[in-house]
Amino acid sequence: MTQPAPPPHSPEPSSHQPPGYQPPGQQPPAFGFPMAPQAAPPKVNIAGGIVVAVITALVVGAAYGGILGATKHEFGYAAVAVGFLIGFATGKVGGDHVGLAAVGAVLSLASVYFGQLFGEAIVASKELPVSVPELFFQHFGLLNDAWRADADFLSYLFIAIAAGASFAGMKRAL
Repeated sequence: MTQPAPPPHSPEPSSHQPPGYQPPGQQPPAFGFPMAPQAAPPKVNIAGGIVVAVITALVVGAAYGGILGATKHEFGYAAVAVGFLIGFATGKVGGDHVGLAAVGAVLSLASVYFGQLFGEAIVASKELPVSVPELFFQHFGLLNDAWRADADFLSYLFIAIAAGASFAGMKRAL
């Protein structure tokens, strides 16, 4: 028994090339491995990052003020959380941009400050026959003076820490 021979076929054109030959327009692979594809540049959405930063600052600042008003105590971790959440949200939506990091830090400062004012207004509304919106919109100067009278070194430190936490949150989001 003999096996039939395979039908003759025409040789491929590349089989006539010398070893190591590369067709024009192709680079030889380095050390026998193909090059990895280039990573796409990161996308930056500045407008979306700013919008999300403002919304997050309002919501988280109000929550911070509610915690301060309910407990009548300042918490450093809460201020860190305010800054971190603002930075994280800004970085997640906006991407890696120095301007967005600065916007997040400034909004963190403002959010902790207004959160402390909101907490002060809640405490004052429990002791005085005045509502929180009335204190904010009609007696803001008095509310700010009361906050300054109560503010100590830690109040200012918490505001500064929130800005640093915003940078850390943005870095973590990327």
